[in-house]
Amino acid sequence: MTIDIKNVWYNPANAAFEGRIDIQRNGKSFRYPCSVEGPMTMPMADVRRRMTHQARAMSDTPPSIWSKS
Repeated sequence: MTIDIKNVWYNPANAAFEGRIDIQRNGKSFRYPCSVEGPMTMPMADVRRRMTHQARAMSDTPPSIWSKS
């Protein structure tokens, strides 16, 4: 499984980072829109970690095969 975070931006109207997460699994690509509420000064590593968790939760990938990130 490969996870690719794309097009992350900050939406001040929603006070949230928004972006697209692509998960490649078994030769197929799945795309998930994600939104992470927080201040504009939130560290990007935190944003990416939370978006990855959100996309995995929307995916049908069993949690037992998730890697720690």
